[in-house]
Amino acid sequence: MSRISVRGFAVASATAVTAVGSVVGVASGSVAQNNDAEPTAADTTLLADIPAGQQAQVQTASLTQQADAQAISADASAKKDAEEAARKAAAETAIAKKAEAEKAAQAAKDAKERAEAKSAAASRGTDVRDSSSFPVQSNYSVAQIQAMARQMVAGDQFQCFSNIVDHESSWNYHAVNASSGAYGLFQALPAGKYASAGADWQTNPATQIKWGLNYMNERYGSPCQAWSFWSANHWY
Repeated sequence: MSRISVRGFAVASATAVTAVGSVVGVASGSVAQNNDAEPTAADTTLLADIPAGQQAQVQTASLTQQADAQAISADASAKKDAEEAARKAAAETAIAKKAEAEKAAQAAKDAKERAEAKSAAASRGTDVRDSSSFPVQSNYSVAQIQAMARQMVAGDQFQCFSNIVDHESSWNYHAVNASSGAYGLFQALPAGKYASAGADWQTNPATQIKWGLNYMNERYGSPCQAWSFWSANHWY
């Protein structure tokens, strides 16, 4: 057996892991110091002083200890990251659910208001005369178009209805917006929207009036409510 200090040999023989703490020369070649006194030549134990059969054990114990420490640190870091990701995902889910709930509540409110407005419009006798009851002509004057509208729109709503048409098209049922392509009395965009009220929407102002009245009632509740929105926003 090679010469070795009593302290170093005892530690190396007792446990390889503890020997690593006393025999610093395992990894770096530095010397271990006695905590209770100044280091001396007798207290200095090098890896070369440990029996050859135990050197591999000491080195293996040192590497195992380092690997265990790194694994523990990595596990703690991964756990922290996972917890943070879970908190973030939960917060995002809560925000999304809140937005969906608010959207659903608003949709329900809008649907209720439209239903109430439609019921109220029906009780007032809105759309007194259907667009199909007017004779077809090749051309219509502004006065004739306004006369049609008076027979189709409830009396207490006509002025509001008229205000919108005045601003949108000046009662020109062939009016076209050169930049957007919006068309007709109500400047529908796209123009084909009028087709829901009748296939003759391009030549029959009564069909356009029917579409415009339905649009105001369904979207805003009545022509006067539509006009209130138009006055505040300059579109409807």
